[in-house]
Amino acid sequence: MRVALLLMLQLHGPGDHPGGDSWFGVDKVKHFFMGAFVQSVAYSAMRATGSSHGTSIATASGITAAVSVGKEVWDAHSGGTPSLRDLSWDALGAGAATVVLQHSLRTPN
Repeated sequence: MRVALLLMLQLHGPGDHPGGDSWFGVDKVKHFFMGAFVQSVAYSAMRATGSSHGTSIATASGITAAVSVGKEVWDAHSGGTPSLRDLSWDALGAGAATVVLQHSLRTPN
């Protein structure tokens, strides 16, 4: 509950990475949802090709990690602010998507 309250208070702050790289803020929410989005889309694409659940999760996790690290490398070379905290939020989003995907599996009767 406290984390949710802190997050809500931080959402009204100015810009991305204001005065440093905090653990909470608008930028971190974006990273969380982008990690979840990439994980979900990559998983769905793999399943559409006929891959098993396990293979699809593993491949989606690799793709999400590559996209996340690539974004931070881009930030480092384009004047942005690379951040391990951003990567942490990307991973949390991917993890949350994986939990949802695990619970959405259909089991045969």
